[in-house]
Amino acid sequence: MGEAERGESAPRLRISFWCSNGHETQPSFAGDATVPDTWDCPRCGFPAGKDRDNPPDPPRTEPYKTHLAYVRERRSDADGEAILAEALAKLRGEI
Repeated sequence: MGEAERGESAPRLRISFWCSNGHETQPSFAGDATVPDTWDCPRCGFPAGKDRDNPPDPPRTEPYKTHLAYVRERRSDADGEAILAEALAKLRGEI
């Protein structure tokens, strides 16, 4: 069944979005649809906005942290020494 046999197509809008890498994306939306402020760039995955001169900033990714790194964020060196001393005392049977 061809397009001409289906009848008229719904009105569409093609909106341009630009990412921080300068990629342009032109998705089409229904004429009565609400157009989002940002759109994911299909080339790099960064968020893209409608303002070519001021695209959204790329997301900041946090590096992988080990369990020890998270512990060091919560505890000071003095706290770590106190916990270690208590654990060693329990192992030695002093507590």
